[in-house]
Amino acid sequence: MTDLVKRAQTYATKAHQRIGQLRKYNKQPYHVHLEAVAKLVAEVTDDPETIAAAWLHDTVEDTPATLEDIEENFGLPVAELVEELSDVSKPSDGNRARRKAIDRDHSAQASPRAKTVKLADLIDNCTDITKHDPRFAKVYLVEMGALLDVLDEGDERLFQQAVRVYASAMEKLGFPRATHRETETAEADSLGLAGFDNTHFKRMFMELFTARDIAEGLLSFDANYDCAEVAKALKRQRREVASVRVNGVVQGYLRLSDVEGDNAGNNFRNFTVDQVVPGSATFADVIHVLTRHDYCFVTMLGNIAGVAGRDDINKPMVRMWLFGIVTMVEMGVVQLINERFPDAAWQAVVSAGRLQKARDIQAERQRRNQYCELIDCLQLSDKAQILINDEVSLERLGFDTKSAAKRSVKELESLRNHLAHAQDIVMHDWAQIARLTRRMEEITRA
Repeated sequence: MTDLVKRAQTYATKAHQRIGQLRKYNKQPYHVHLEAVAKLVAEVTDDPETIAAAWLHDTVEDTPATLEDIEENFGLPVAELVEELSDVSKPSDGNRARRKAIDRDHSAQASPRAKTVKLADLIDNCTDITKHDPRFAKVYLVEMGALLDVLDEGDERLFQQAVRVYASAMEKLGFPRATHRETETAEADSLGLAGFDNTHFKRMFMELFTARDIAEGLLSFDANYDCAEVAKALKRQRREVASVRVNGVVQGYLRLSDVEGDNAGNNFRNFTVDQVVPGSATFADVIHVLTRHDYCFVTMLGNIAGVAGRDDINKPMVRMWLFGIVTMVEMGVVQLINERFPDAAWQAVVSAGRLQKARDIQAERQRRNQYCELIDCLQLSDKAQILINDEVSLERLGFDTKSAAKRSVKELESLRNHLAHAQDIVMHDWAQIARLTRRMEEITRA
């Protein structure tokens, strides 16, 4: 194993461990999947960059690491491979079928090396999903078949193996065809979002705040501008990035850490398609871009004029927006409890201590002439526990196990607490923010 591959293995393993990511069905550490993919790739090539990309192929999509982090640690060729292996669709692009079509087109343009890694990823995922989740496998196999149509430039041996695995899974499941409804509901609901039945309100809330509300103005310099002056201007304005103009037109960007040489045109970076959003884009789209890149660039009147980074997610407007989502989650939980446990029957499944605490809170509020139901006085974790212990509710929330649901509740409470106490939510809760906003956007677009 080369040094590059060893470093990629360590980096990816630790990145997924830090967010506690497990394989969905067997609850193994996530690096087991990465190792399986890397092993398949290593069987058909000894190219260290390709094997390193196999280890890192989910890092940008699933962990706080960005493509810029991958480039800094493993070089541009590996980062380019990881970029080719990462989905580019945004939540606002439409339903699952539409987003998968966009991602398939992205895969079609990938290099043969990236397609080789993608084939290995499909092989391992197909085997796992078919074994543990026949219902979702109906959806996955349709999507896999479409992907295989554009991956024939990958390694021939892996391509043939993927075709065999695909054919075997189709035969095992009786050549199923996914219905539109199955495709649309295949992804698990975040806690409570399915319960709050007011899609119109949720869509209005998601579209109320836009990228232009948090984007900072972008300093701009001509390509022949002296680099020392660019660095001085960025430091004076406390900015990390500026746009670069070529013949009067913005063509790319320059980071403060990139500033070197005689002029700004020597080392600027080109914008990628998935890095630029219109000013009207939702916060969810901005957050989605920032899961992949250090910067999200924002267009105004057709020109790139603003930029947002992860630090901007700590701004008051975004925090208020996120707190609103958390509130809607809790409303959804209460709504589902009332459906499943009419006439306050939920009291029978709450511990005496937690129930008494809720009654004490209710009594104090009533003393202040504040009307409230007893269930409103329960902590979020107590409300969630009622549903977690009810198999029907657990399924409606989209969780396979109680442990997965409890982990989601813990993450949600962490986010809410950090929001309430003005703490850094990007540092502590980035993965939860990304999942929650993506799911919220998907529900409103369904």
